[in-house]
Amino acid sequence: MTMVGLNTRWKGKGSKAMAQKHPMSELINQLQSSLVQSKACGLFSGFSIVLEVGLEQADLLNRACFGCPILTTNGDNQWFELSMEESFYLHHSLHCLKIVSKNQCVKDGDEIWELMKSKKESFPLSYKAYSHLRSKNWVVRSGIQYGVDFVAYRHHPSLVHSEYAVVVVDSDDNSKARLLSWPDLHATVRLEGGVAKTLLVLHIKNNYPAPAASFSSLNQYTVEEQIVTRWSPERCREKKLENEI
Repeated sequence: MTMVGLNTRWKGKGSKAMAQKHPMSELINQLQSSLVQSKACGLFSGFSIVLEVGLEQADLLNRACFGCPILTTNGDNQWFELSMEESFYLHHSLHCLKIVSKNQCVKDGDEIWELMKSKKESFPLSYKAYSHLRSKNWVVRSGIQYGVDFVAYRHHPSLVHSEYAVVVVDSDDNSKARLLSWPDLHATVRLEGGVAKTLLVLHIKNNYPAPAASFSSLNQYTVEEQIVTRWSPERCREKKLENEI
């Protein structure tokens, strides 16, 4: 499904040209190559992963929109804090990041998966949604500011406003599903419309009865995209009159 929402709102003159000159896919490839060459290794810290990188890699992480820089006094290196979704995407999908525990023991994919699930019950769903959008070269950031799971940008947030406010829904468990009631749905659509974003609902469905026991089971999940917009009777009447004239 092709995601079609509001018109892309670029920030300032030349932003669109800059984005076209440096596609996000190209920036991610550069970051992937750099992290592989340096054998980058992240460290579990609470509900996130911290990563120490050089200035060149820090620039690539910023341009590819992974993590948030942590202020340090060391001028030669920079620490970054990555969300669990970001770090697992770098580890599992791009194969460019190792992850260790506090005792410096390197974790394999299944161990990382289990640890992240223990810290965040909905991690399999949120990661599937994150990787689904990232694989389409959308920049995905936290949506907590707008009351949603993620926001999606066409390119770097310094160049363009986010287009989608993303809500992740578990299609197999209505007891935890959001937007089931009309007031909840209406309020969310009104809120996102007020900040010029299109509401994108990602329905995550497990096609097998058992939950994902390991990260290799991610293939058993499918994603259905649903765009929700507010219906305006005034606009519909105006459009109908234009067609009749």
